[in-house]
Amino acid sequence: MSVRYPAPAPPLTRREEIVDVLHGTPVPDPYRWLENQKSPETRAWLNEQIEYTDSVLSQYPGREAIEDRLTSLMDAASVSVPVERHGAFYFMRRNVSQQQYVIYKRQGLHGADEVLIDPAEIEGAADDDTTSISILDVSKDAALIAYSVRQGGEDELEIRLRCIQSHQDIGEALPRGRYFGVEIDADNQGIYYSVNTEQGPRVKYHRFGTNLDQDLLLFGEGVGPEKIIGIGITPDRSWLQIVIYHGSSGTKTEIYLLNTATNAVTTLVNSLPARSDLTICGDLIFLRTNWEAPNGRLFRLPLSAAPNDTSCWTEIVPENPLAVLQSTGVINGRIYLNYLQDVVSSIYSVDADGNNLQEIALPGLGTAYGPYGDWDGKELFFAFSSFVTPSQIWHVDAETGDSELWAAPELPIDPDALEVSQQFYTSKDGTRVPMFLVYKKGLQKDGKRPVYLTGYGGFSLPRTPSFSSLATEWAESGGIFVLVNLRGGGEYGEAWHKAGMRGNKQNVFDDLYAAAEWLIAEGYTASRHIGISGRSNGGLLVGAAITQRPDLFGAVVCGYPLLDMVRYHQFLVAGYWVPEYGSSEDAEQLGWLLSYSPYHNVKPGTAYPPIMFVTGDADTRVAPLHARKMAALMQAAVPAGSTVLLNYDVKSGHSEGKPVSHVVADTADEILFLRTHIG
Repeated sequence: MSVRYPAPAPPLTRREEIVDVLHGTPVPDPYRWLENQKSPETRAWLNEQIEYTDSVLSQYPGREAIEDRLTSLMDAASVSVPVERHGAFYFMRRNVSQQQYVIYKRQGLHGADEVLIDPAEIEGAADDDTTSISILDVSKDAALIAYSVRQGGEDELEIRLRCIQSHQDIGEALPRGRYFGVEIDADNQGIYYSVNTEQGPRVKYHRFGTNLDQDLLLFGEGVGPEKIIGIGITPDRSWLQIVIYHGSSGTKTEIYLLNTATNAVTTLVNSLPARSDLTICGDLIFLRTNWEAPNGRLFRLPLSAAPNDTSCWTEIVPENPLAVLQSTGVINGRIYLNYLQDVVSSIYSVDADGNNLQEIALPGLGTAYGPYGDWDGKELFFAFSSFVTPSQIWHVDAETGDSELWAAPELPIDPDALEVSQQFYTSKDGTRVPMFLVYKKGLQKDGKRPVYLTGYGGFSLPRTPSFSSLATEWAESGGIFVLVNLRGGGEYGEAWHKAGMRGNKQNVFDDLYAAAEWLIAEGYTASRHIGISGRSNGGLLVGAAITQRPDLFGAVVCGYPLLDMVRYHQFLVAGYWVPEYGSSEDAEQLGWLLSYSPYHNVKPGTAYPPIMFVTGDADTRVAPLHARKMAALMQAAVPAGSTVLLNYDVKSGHSEGKPVSHVVADTADEILFLRTHIG
């Protein structure tokens, strides 16, 4: 492979001869010292890497044009789905030239907007626009709003309460932590919250005016740190729904109900090998579950149901063998069903008996989120997006069925200039896999088109058609943006997920390779013109791809990745992911992991395509040590002139919350890097 832009020699990195012996297998780890993020040696090394990466990227031409186009696409007004209380609507909006979202109140569907909370003005806000906020709950009487404060891209939040009338915080803050839910009680006397502790997740109650060490432990004693506890409260604040997740993608959930008047906890279900969620409506429960139904189904049961007594469950919506039941909403006495069929959304409604099926018209073929609303309310909202449609918020009067576009950004794009094509191809083992292609209309198959190829393939999370500034810029510039719906995701239900997890993980990688080979065989491109990019679990995807098939790709961007699959579960919250990947503490599972772990499959002297790792100090989900160690290993392994960069931000992290200007710069880096090497 010819090198278009030979890179200067990278900084030297000290190597240690560390070898662990696991289940009789020697496992080298020469850059373990880089796991220590705060050591002076690591910080000095990072400074050298940052300077090196900046010097290389600065030589690539075309950044200004890319940033200008991205700014025009990203620096636009954007609105979240609102929460309704007594005819007022609470939502987040970012206006043109604003770096972060602001929380607003609107009296009536079309009333004037009133600023409630501006992140730039709250106490403790950073002076570089990296403080972000979000709505967590609005009290039953609309007197209080609970909101989060996030610094950089951390997963950890600070929880604050504000009086809506006075626009003043009430001085009751929960400290920085990892929270899984926050709900205001019925009388505005306190809040329920689920928080991660060293012992594991715990559900507590904080009464305003008391010390935090006096908070009442309601649930979670004995639940270990490998589990997650989510909470939600009914509109009348009578019941707190408590759900135990067995890891991020475990095959089992447990559901408990807490009576907020007595704090008594009853068990609804804790023995089924299934993932379930529920909504309480008066004396009824609507339970969505994949129990004996990989694509999901819906039951109705009485609030008084005995623990694990499925005999009183009435199936009102059976499993659809052709579509996955993604979510449900209960509004105005009807149940709304959000389905995904061949990776495209549709929404239907039924009554409490599962009858009188009606469809909500969507604006086109794309992705719908929601609907959102209350069982005894009439306001229904859903969000919609597609590759050529920026995120829209739609309002539907649930009584009349009348719909209107409630909010939508105005972006300088011509959707008619772009073509969106869904294709199906055959993977290595014969599985039929879908993917989406986005490109300019009239594109010619000349075998030279620069391709941006991405996917995820994990945790039962589907990757669906949604608007992307990157995809728009890439397609407008003559390239092809490709999103592959790999196994391991949730595009076709739990069976699709299981086909790409644990010992089946290689299927995910093979699906990616087959997509690239299809694009080549169809005459769109050649291997040297294919750039791949992935983030988080998608970073693992492209990390494995670069080590298994370096011949198939022209360049790689590996963002916030998992790469050392032998030690991954020992850091931050990665214990949640053992149900998805397995653990090296088990001899059989070590074999799975070593077979594809990118950090353990780098072969010295191999001419790997140019690769850029992206991460930052504030990633408190996937430890940035993965990218640090892998960058050092590959820089030492590749021939002279090869490009291995570590694009490292000392303030950025895994979660949302970056200022718009930072997102523009980071996206420009990615496009610039790939286009330089494959264009």
